[in-house]
Amino acid sequence: MNARERFLAACRNEDVDRPPVWLMRQAGRYLPEYRALRQENPFWQMMRQPELAVKVTRQPVDRFGVDAAILFSDILIVLDALGAEVHYKKGGPVISPLVRDEAGLTRLHEVDADRAFDYVTAAVSALTKALHPKTAVIGFSGGPFTLASYLIEKGPSKDLRRLKDLARKRPELYREVIERIAKVVADLLKLQIRAGVDAVQLFDTWAGKLNRDEYRELALPYTQQVFARLADAGVPLILYVRNAQEHFEAAASSGCSVLSIDDSLDLAEARKRLGPDLALQGNFDPALLKLPVDEIRTRVHRGLDALGGRGHIVNLGQGLTPDTPVAGVGAFVDAVREWSP
Repeated sequence: MNARERFLAACRNEDVDRPPVWLMRQAGRYLPEYRALRQENPFWQMMRQPELAVKVTRQPVDRFGVDAAILFSDILIVLDALGAEVHYKKGGPVISPLVRDEAGLTRLHEVDADRAFDYVTAAVSALTKALHPKTAVIGFSGGPFTLASYLIEKGPSKDLRRLKDLARKRPELYREVIERIAKVVADLLKLQIRAGVDAVQLFDTWAGKLNRDEYRELALPYTQQVFARLADAGVPLILYVRNAQEHFEAAASSGCSVLSIDDSLDLAEARKRLGPDLALQGNFDPALLKLPVDEIRTRVHRGLDALGGRGHIVNLGQGLTPDTPVAGVGAFVDAVREWSP
């Protein structure tokens, strides 16, 4: 079977010759070819210019032979479409204006997804034309809770104090903000599916900052709303939650067909507790890629031996960082490709 067939079979929990492998943030700053392109082009231009987005998306496919390509984009394009200004600073993205009251809510735009994300449609169409039928293509968006956190908190937050305060004191306003976001997220994912992606992934990276009750109240219902709108789309729906140890069983009830788990949780334990029906993705520690090649191979094979080959998409527990060795990524992918059930 080819890479695309392997990836889709694993998402459906069907038998595969070996688990498929791709990596979150596999197209990015650790690659010299990406850095060379980035020196000549602003980040937002690289996302909005389809030929550049396609070129960046293809770089790890061409270099490593991963089974799936994930569209080069950013979760914050949703907030940009809603009318917020997104500024990338050294400490992380900064959003303005913020939404903490009715006045902030009225500043949000009504979003026509086809017009607002026409550059996404063009990039996905070109990408699937270039990579199909051999390689799978994944679309994505940020989760509603994570995007609401940016819109309410201004930028990365340790405790989500402002969001929790708004949700507690003004629950109707919180609900209206996050439901507006959820609709745009669903529309963006539908657009990518129509353009030809094989699967979509929702990144709810900030949800791990919530306790169990907070997650079930403030995040999960809006993830469920998105997936309910995509239930008839005919493609696998992948959910990633960082710090999943607290939430993976609740996240499994979201309507996803694949649950992507970070390295805070043993994947074999997650499989045991969730049962055999839900496909899992993850969750090797990114630090593994900094070890010697032989050690990478040994640890990957040991992890795959414990999991078996069915219903598992190999990935990392978190995205690749700029200091990740290119040789380590190559060794990791090769180790998966060498393994057999």
